[in-house]
Amino acid sequence: MKKFILLIAVIIFQSSFSQQTEFLKIRKYRVGYLDDKIQETSGLSSLNGKLYTFNDSGNAPELFELDEASGIIKNTFTINAKNKDWEALTNDGKNFYIGDIGNNAGTRRDLEIYKLPFYSSEPKNDSITKISFYYPEQTEFIPQYTNNDFDAEAMIYLNGKLHLFTKEWKSKSTSHYTIDPTTSEKQKAEKTESYKTNFVVTDAAYFDKKLYLVGYTKKTEVFLNVFTETEPGIFFKEIPKHYYLGSALAVGQIEGIAVNESGIYISGEKFRSKLGSAQPSLYFIPNKELKD
Repeated sequence: MKKFILLIAVIIFQSSFSQQTEFLKIRKYRVGYLDDKIQETSGLSSLNGKLYTFNDSGNAPELFELDEASGIIKNTFTINAKNKDWEALTNDGKNFYIGDIGNNAGTRRDLEIYKLPFYSSEPKNDSITKISFYYPEQTEFIPQYTNNDFDAEAMIYLNGKLHLFTKEWKSKSTSHYTIDPTTSEKQKAEKTESYKTNFVVTDAAYFDKKLYLVGYTKKTEVFLNVFTETEPGIFFKEIPKHYYLGSALAVGQIEGIAVNESGIYISGEKFRSKLGSAQPSLYFIPNKELKD
């Protein structure tokens, strides 16, 4: 009898999970493995039909142009800015915004975004400016590695503002902040809304009034949430489409997403654990594969 009840409970759980979650395992959409030079890809952005990424903390301040069909490096640009912990990349059509905003320990007081003019497919290193900000809700800076709510790795540009989406290790949520990219003085990030994702958000993309957030759990589950913009710059009023993309053991630690009219590009850095490892990869999901 106990075994029967347990079986029914498992069936109900699986049924509930499937009703709430679409399965979109991206392993079959891999277009190629990334070069050893970008084992820690973190951030992905499409500009003028070209795809760009970079590595996170501990790596050189370099921007890589990728071949969209294979993930092969086509160009490498050295950027005249310090890479303390680059985690997010977005653009406004003319400038890249590089988010030096990684804050796993929750102790940083020097959160910065570099505005990099990028004309004729070349960075203008002599024209880089810095956008400094802080979270007004953060009052303590005691080291709490992967147990704080003031880390961030996701950013988009929309309606003249930068929109940050936090990586909340403690709450398993994300908060949406806006930042004015035209302000030179250190500014407070303005919190507008929050959403309980139940995974940590590692990158964001915006296209055609939809917000795409990717991330993972400590159990190596990788997810994608697709939100509909219900009013300008507001995304969390409706329940999003929720997709399970696979395990990091198979697809890597997903850290980048970019979206255009063709589909979704996703990048994953090298993943290592006691259970196994996965190589850094680039994926492409055609739009038709996402259910309406």
